[in-house]
Amino acid sequence: MRNEAGQGVIDRIDAVTLGARPLRYFDFFMAAFVTILLLSNLIGAAKLSSVGGFTFGAGILFFPLGYVIGDVLTEVYGYARARRCVWAGFAAMLFMAVMSWVVVALPPAVGWPDQKAYEAVFGNTWRIVFASLIAFWAGELANSFVLARMKIRTQGRHLWLRTIGSTIVGQGVDSLLFYPLAFYGNWTTAQVLTVMVTNWAMKVSWEAILTPFTYLVVNTLKRREGLDVYDTGTNFTPFSARL
Repeated sequence: MRNEAGQGVIDRIDAVTLGARPLRYFDFFMAAFVTILLLSNLIGAAKLSSVGGFTFGAGILFFPLGYVIGDVLTEVYGYARARRCVWAGFAAMLFMAVMSWVVVALPPAVGWPDQKAYEAVFGNTWRIVFASLIAFWAGELANSFVLARMKIRTQGRHLWLRTIGSTIVGQGVDSLLFYPLAFYGNWTTAQVLTVMVTNWAMKVSWEAILTPFTYLVVNTLKRREGLDVYDTGTNFTPFSARL
């Protein structure tokens, strides 16, 4: 069966049939997904920026790439493998949070002048860590679920509709959970709502802008892997990392 761009022949299979079939590129995309996730929380979450009157978290510059990769993983390899990547990312974020707390809590050497700066960058409160974990987990799984179900409904057509539609839902869930959980009570209600809506809109816009890139990656990956997975018969429970 030909893909949407009419390039190359691929096997249309369900997630169960995929089984133990060797996958050439899945591990690389899983590693990229976790890397972007960690970077967005390590160097992006701590800074609030304002450009042209729009206030946003700096992580928005690359955090949406995680959703693009999540779309690619779901579209090519199916919901179960995308879900496995989400759980891997969740575990990596939790480990990073614990180790950040341990390292920040270690007593600094006498004469080392940078403890305050180190704490400012890496000393996120457990409230923000909790909000990040919950919002990421729920948002990414919602994104993958919507995309996988829409793929079945559309019979694999209109990739742009699936990626943007799933991002609207996934990023919506992420933003609705993260900003109130992390900042309500410390920020005014107006600030929480403004940043939440602005970040959601910018993330969805990023997804739309990157649609041609998503098409290129998806079509190339399907052709090279020789497969196109449909999640018929898939168990969509979010509380599992099993394939």
